[in-house]
Amino acid sequence: MQKGNVKSSAARPQPRLPSLDLLKGFEAAARLLSFTRAGEELFLTQSAVSRQIQELEDQLGVQLFQRRHRALALTEAGQSLYAAAAQVLATMRSATDRLRAQTGRRSLAVTTTNSFAALWLIPRLAGFTRAHPAVEVRIAADARVQDLERDGLDVAIRHGPASLAGPNAVRLFGERVFPVCSPKLRDDPRRPLREPEDLRHHVLLQFDDPEGRHPWLHWKSWLEVVRLPELRPAGSLVFSGYEQIVPAAIAGHGVALGRTALVRDALAAGELVAPFKRSADPARAYFAIVSKNAGGRPEVAAFVAWLREEATREPR
Repeated sequence: MQKGNVKSSAARPQPRLPSLDLLKGFEAAARLLSFTRAGEELFLTQSAVSRQIQELEDQLGVQLFQRRHRALALTEAGQSLYAAAAQVLATMRSATDRLRAQTGRRSLAVTTTNSFAALWLIPRLAGFTRAHPAVEVRIAADARVQDLERDGLDVAIRHGPASLAGPNAVRLFGERVFPVCSPKLRDDPRRPLREPEDLRHHVLLQFDDPEGRHPWLHWKSWLEVVRLPELRPAGSLVFSGYEQIVPAAIAGHGVALGRTALVRDALAAGELVAPFKRSADPARAYFAIVSKNAGGRPEVAAFVAWLREEATREPR
């Protein structure tokens, strides 16, 4: 009789667990309290994240979020699941890192901005991977400043003043800002670019920054430096990301504000030129910051050393 009871208990079906994708979507939405921002982090649309949350709520039979006007809040059930989901995902990341280490593969997660990733880091990354073929590099490009320990990231490359970089940050190089354009645009006989005053005949490529968080990337700031605050250009094109501005300048759509490290390759290739000698120094620099959880790992030390070596090729 006792054996029969054991068989009956063993045969009892277990509740179906939510898939890892649903938990990842929920954890990101709960942490950011935004389906849109969670989608950006996971490379999904806002509607896809919303559908994931709805499916998870249907499977569990509880409401996880209070959906308010332009805002989200976790319910009590949502708060409970978020704590568990965050722990499960952290455990999974740790376990997969250990397994990769056992097979000789090591993982390295690096976060930086979209523009720095596209215009500086990725074009040079093959040099690191050739020297360290056993290291798998994952780039997490994001405009937000991510929490390295919470998000399972090893290294951040951040741009800002030294006062905000932190005591253990490694300074890579500074940055100057100056106008750049295609050679054809500079040499246009109808509207040549010889002096800053000539910008009034051209389209300026602008960085969309309605909250004014990046004043050093605004044409207004540069024009004030050269004492032309009232200059009115022939037109403007506005872009949401700096990594979009450089290709637009190369294509001849207008004049952009070049950032030393991010346009150096295009200048060297002759795709862009700097028509004027004047530049602005915003007293900001690029820094490498290592997670507290990754400081003792040899692949992290090797990556930071590689960054420093590459940085020696940039103007200081």
